[in-house]
This record gives sequence, structure tokens and C-alpha cells, in this order.
Amino acid sequence: MSAVVPLRRARARQPAPRPARLALLGTGGVGSAFVARYARLAANGVVLPAVSWICNSRTQIAGGVDLASALRDARAAAPARGGFPPWAEGESPQPGDIVVDATASETVADWHPEWLARGVHVVTANKLGTGGELGRAQAIADARAATGSRYGDSATVGAGLPLLRSLRALVDGGDRIHSIEGVLSGSLAWLFAHFDGTRPFSELVREARSAGYTEPDPRVDLSGEDVRRKLLILARAAGFALSAHEVAVESWVPAGLACVAAADVETTLATLDGALEARRAEAAAAGARLCVVGRFDADGARVGLRALPAAHPLCAGGGTDNHVAIHSDRYSAQPLVIQGPGAGAEVTAAALLDDVLAIAHVRPV
Repeated sequence: MSAVVPLRRARARQPAPRPARLALLGTGGVGSAFVARYARLAANGVVLPAVSWICNSRTQIAGGVDLASALRDARAAAPARGGFPPWAEGESPQPGDIVVDATASETVADWHPEWLARGVHVVTANKLGTGGELGRAQAIADARAATGSRYGDSATVGAGLPLLRSLRALVDGGDRIHSIEGVLSGSLAWLFAHFDGTRPFSELVREARSAGYTEPDPRVDLSGEDVRRKLLILARAAGFALSAHEVAVESWVPAGLACVAAADVETTLATLDGALEARRAEAAAAGARLCVVGRFDADGARVGLRALPAAHPLCAGGGTDNHVAIHSDRYSAQPLVIQGPGAGAEVTAAALLDDVLAIAHVRPV
């Protein structure tokens, strides 16, 4: 008698996963550079998630094939009238989609935990997500852990340098971070590298802003607030639940410039020149150079303008270079130093797209 062969139940065909869609929030310098780089990669055959929406504080426009046209339309849109932001009222991203935050908006950063909790991935250059309020940073971490959503933040510090990735790899490997010190602002690095007494500092600020090195309001950089946010991101990635008020920041922005409306910043920049030129001359007489340095260690966290010897490692390089030294159990005698360009819309857009590609599990060809 032949053996009875059990019948195999036909396996139900599983529906193919829905392709991820991409929503770009922010149509300024970084958002525009993102669209331009996206187009170049697509033209070179790189498979990218489709851009379904391009959004700003005024409108939400369908992406489609002609992204350059959609970008122009979004930039030309009339101001919105109250209510929710356009990207919160229209069609929302679904689980598996990717939101790219190319803004510097507190409102957008507040949505990061919400999107992650829904299963939406977030890729961001906005430092206010994990570099702002500690509660928001913790909510982002909790939402990621609960849903497995990805949070691509390599553009928030170092404009895509392998800084956060290296720091997290050390922590995940059991290393204990003792301190992090560095020149964390590419825009400030450029400003003080070029500040040699031949031109007023305010003139250099105008040039840096035109080149896209500074935040739209350069006072965010000049006040030390941008460096504080980056230092918070690094400290929190290293396992320290640091609050913003625990970072002592020395601002060299005069009160008259600090309190004016954004529209009046341009006409008030010259108030920077006198005091900064005096500090520069004093440093130069001692063979030193001014640098804005952020540091955290067991004694606290601080951001300030320091006069460093010209041969100091943090004075090396040029342009918009960031220099970061990490001291840890593993790197105790000599720190791990990471250096490279840390400002500019193009390098920031490249970091954003690298994170998008990593989440989408595709790589450039």
C-alpha cells in the first residue's frame, strides 16, 4: 500500500508591499538643494522613493515627475491663513513613508514623535527634534523603540560627516564617553577662519549668509544657539540626558542686534564689529585665533568663543570644516577626531538623501 502523501495547502499570495512615498517639508536653500540632488541621482539611475508632496508653511503641492516645477509653485504660494499647517491638513504620510524635514521649524519638530509613532520614517536636518527640548528628544526615542520607525538625523550635526554614526557605534559597543569637544558650526568656522582684520566681521556674515552657510537668521549661529543644539544632540546620542538650560552659552551678539526683528538684522549687523575686532586683535597679538568651541564632560556643558593657539587641532583645516574630538574609555590617551565640511545646502541635502537611501534599502549605482 502506498504511503499517504499529505496535501500541501496552497500558500496565499501576499500583496506586494506598497512602495514608500516621500514628503519634503521645506523649500528654502536645503529643500531646493535636495530637489536638485534628487533629480541628479534619478538621472543617474538611482532608484529613489517617489516624492509625493512638496510642502512649506504656505502650501502642499503634489510632487510627481516635474519636481522643479512643484518646487517653484510651492515657493511662490501665498501665505496661509491660520489653522493647521498645509501639510497637516492634506493627505498624510502612511506607515512606511518617509518625511524629510528640511526646515528649522519648531512646529515641524513637534511632529517628529507623532510621525514616528504612526510608523512613518523621519529624515531631518532640523536640529530641534533631538537638539531642542529634552521631552521631545525622549518622545522621539520612545516612538522609534515602539514602532521600529527610522530616524535619519546625520544632517543635524556635521552635515553628514560620520559623526553621530561613529558615536552611536562606540556606545552600542559598550564604550563610555568622557567628553566631546569641537568646532561644531561650519558657518562659524568659516567666519572666524576668514576674520583676519582686513574686513569687518559684519561683511563676512553677509557673505556667509549669501553662500548658504548660516541659518536664515544668522543670529541663530552668532548667538551660539546652533552650537548648543548640536552639542545637545551629541550628548544625548552619547547617553547623557542633558537639558538645554544645562548648556552654558556665551553669546557675543550685542543686545541691540539680539532684540531686533528679523527684517532689521541686516541694518544692525555692524554692531558686531567693534567688540569682535578688539577680541581678534588681542588673540592675534598672543599668536592665537578665535574659535567657537562646544564641549561637554563631567564638569558640565558649555559653548563659547575661545582664543586657541594657531597650532591647536581645532584650528586645523579651513573653510566650513567641523573638528570634533571624542574622549572615551577606548580613546583615552588620544581622542578620536572627525573632521570635514560641516555647512552648506549641498552637503546637507546629500546627507538627507543618504539617510533616505539607507531607509529605503537602496544604494547609489
